[in-house]
Amino acid sequence: MLLLVAARPTTYALVAVVVLILAALLSSGSNLAGTSGAIAAGWLAAHQVPLVIGKTSLELLPLLPTGLFAWATGRDCARAVEPDSSRADLGWIVGAALAGPLLVTAVCLAVAEDASGVVALHPPNTLAAFGWVGGVHLVGAAGGIASRSRRRLFTLLRLPDWAIAGTFGAGRTVVRLLTCATAVVVVSFLAHWSRIGDTFHTAGNAAGVLGLILLSLAYLPNVVIATVGVLVGSGAQFGDASIGVFSVVGGPIPAVPLMAAVPTGPAEGWWPVLLLIPAAVGVLGGIDIGRTSHDRAAAPWATLTSAGVATVTLVLLGAVAGGVLGTFGQFGLDLPIFAVVAFGWLALTGYVGLVFARWIVVPIGAPVTGYDDEYADYDDDDYYEDDYYDDDSDQYDDHYEDDHYDDYDDYAGPDFEVELDGELVDEQPAIVTSGAAGSYSFPDIVDAEVVEADLPESDRVDGR
Repeated sequence: MLLLVAARPTTYALVAVVVLILAALLSSGSNLAGTSGAIAAGWLAAHQVPLVIGKTSLELLPLLPTGLFAWATGRDCARAVEPDSSRADLGWIVGAALAGPLLVTAVCLAVAEDASGVVALHPPNTLAAFGWVGGVHLVGAAGGIASRSRRRLFTLLRLPDWAIAGTFGAGRTVVRLLTCATAVVVVSFLAHWSRIGDTFHTAGNAAGVLGLILLSLAYLPNVVIATVGVLVGSGAQFGDASIGVFSVVGGPIPAVPLMAAVPTGPAEGWWPVLLLIPAAVGVLGGIDIGRTSHDRAAAPWATLTSAGVATVTLVLLGAVAGGVLGTFGQFGLDLPIFAVVAFGWLALTGYVGLVFARWIVVPIGAPVTGYDDEYADYDDDDYYEDDYYDDDSDQYDDHYEDDHYDDYDDYAGPDFEVELDGELVDEQPAIVTSGAAGSYSFPDIVDAEVVEADLPESDRVDGR
């Protein structure tokens, strides 16, 4: 099982990188002399390791493959967790999840060092490479293990109820914001459909068109996270260009189909209406907190926790999704401003939702639906119906059908009947208990005699 955790996600990821790199090189008619270096660069770029190709710095890297790698690692780790896994077992699972990717990273760093004389690829920083690769798969492993045994995780952390409810509320808020931002990107993409044709002029052939489409899909999460900044009012930067709900600054942007969704003209008068999206998400999150916690207007601890955790999560996503892209400059969010604005929006609107929930939805004193229902389904046995355990299912049946589990009669003792004969004796007891408040006596003593009939001679027991 540990070998599968270590090898399977890494193998799938490496095969995908090799296939994509070879397809790109063959379709473009490039020389295959630097194939090994390109594969090494592809593996590192998929894990957000900054690269320098020639004189071009490449820090803005696609998030989609990174998320897929983390998901694959988390899925295998979740399937490897057993109900009775100890901390040592979980440590072994996490270690196996990191061992495979770090081994491949070490090989890719060595290959990149050798290939630097053939291709214009500068070897990346070793510590940064291991840190990014290990961090991606560590997040995936931790998420997979946590999703498999949430009850146990919260029990070990001993978090208060308001912290647990706030954490779950933050997760729902982040998902809702990203979903709304994705919808806005799709709508903007369709609204600027006429500009998409211009982005394919440099494609050359069908393979180039397919490559641009795949590149746009790979960078879609980056644009979605930047759109969250636009929705909350802090804006997003695309090189020299920037966009917000109140103003748009034009500038050169990469000729990628996905960039057609970025408006280039002046801001429309109705764009401030988009601020209602994060406001609605915050109010809905506050209502959820009102249903799943004991927050009240004077003590909104779960609501503030939800806003804080959601803001930290979005800031981390924004930091990973942004970066420098060659001569275009910095892409992404202004993180300090984004953090302040996002927390303010979510905390204020979340508080409004909480007050609304306390007045109308779940009044004070009414029973509160616990957060346990949200993760109770994770403790079922669905994870144990996969290929890890199908082959060994018979051994568990044989184990519990063993003969020594069937002979319960041997442990029940001899077969005899027991009679209980009791007699109430109305005598003053000789036992008197003295205490600080006086003396206490027990007026009634029950004298019981156990009579065991039809006992074998060797097992006769008589007691009073």
